[in-house]
Amino acid sequence: MRFATAIASLSLLGLAFAQNSSNVVTIQVGSTEDAPGGIFQFIPNNVTATNGTVINFRFSGMPGNHSVTQSTFNDPCTPMVGGFDSGWVFLPNPGLTPIPEWNLTITNDSHPIWFFCKQLAPTPHCLADMVGAINPPTSGDNSFDNYRSRASQAGNVGQDVHGLVGIGASASMRPSPVPSGATDYPLSLPSSFPSANPSSTGSGGAASPTGSSAAMGLSAQSGFVVFVAGLTGILLA
Repeated sequence: MRFATAIASLSLLGLAFAQNSSNVVTIQVGSTEDAPGGIFQFIPNNVTATNGTVINFRFSGMPGNHSVTQSTFNDPCTPMVGGFDSGWVFLPNPGLTPIPEWNLTITNDSHPIWFFCKQLAPTPHCLADMVGAINPPTSGDNSFDNYRSRASQAGNVGQDVHGLVGIGASASMRPSPVPSGATDYPLSLPSSFPSANPSSTGSGGAASPTGSSAAMGLSAQSGFVVFVAGLTGILLA
């Protein structure tokens, strides 16, 4: 009887995951100079998503060099401590295939999630309106429009590197696949970091982050897998 109950519980758990995995919201990362809004944007930049929804970030803005980095409302262009971070994806030429994608799963839809691009060249992307939000308030002081306004007035753009697991959302792997000719920078940057933007007149400098935050993010994900495996063992005992 206990075995049958355990199997039924696991079946329901699997059904819940299957249902959630079917909810996908796609956001384009970066664009082109001749597109409405220009290079520095997420399209769309403001979405609503329930728990279990996968936000599929497509790095289709080519040429481009962008990140998807979590921030706070009050400090929109600084990586949030404990927040998610895709790392930089450098696509030097248009038309590269396959397009890198990064899947972020919503784990807490009760609070807004703010994010930005932390690239600095040829101009800080966050200051140029490359910001986005998931489940922001539709009105009040913490609206998306006020977040964008704060970003445009930020004094600088932070370059700290964090992991895959954030506050209210998490990813299980880095952006992939990385096409031939492209590069991703998860943990550290070269001293001369390319901008890959047509209007750039040179390489943009960026601090070289240290530490192993991305690895820590993967460890957290691995821990979740171990937890689920342990739960399965308990149910089947």
